Amino acid sequence: MTQIQDQNSAVLEALTKCEDQVWQALVRGDPEADAAALDDDFLGVYPDGFAQKSDHVAQLENGPTVRDYTLGDVRVLVLGGDHAVLSYRAEYRRHGQDAVEVMFVSSIWRRKGAGMDTGWINVFSQDTPWAEGSPP
Repeated sequence: MTQIQDQNSAVLEALTKCEDQVWQALVRGDPEADAAALDDDFLGVYPDGFAQKSDHVAQLENGPTVRDYTLGDVRVLVLGGDHAVLSYRAEYRRHGQDAVEVMFVSSIWRRKGAGMDTGWINVFSQDTPWAEGSPP
């Protein structure tokens, strides 16, 4: 059981770093960094509908979309040898706005190559806005 826990901890750490890179791309307005993190067949499921990789990257054409953010209550579920889902609560402010928004995110990542340090690519993400009045 300890080996599974250690593996999950390593995957949690790796995917948290990967997810942070996506958020940093949104803060910097960096479409190249955003594109590098997403699989060519990426699928996003958002409150306004489905999105492909090109849609996700296109949101950065006019610069940053996020001013700042915090990721909390981060957890991982290993789905097999090369896939895992990272779920967390995001608190963020959009670029040019002061209001803090909250959403819950689940993103599926696929390992690229062999071994723990080869990297991961985001293949799926679903954002669920926090419903006002529900438990945080």
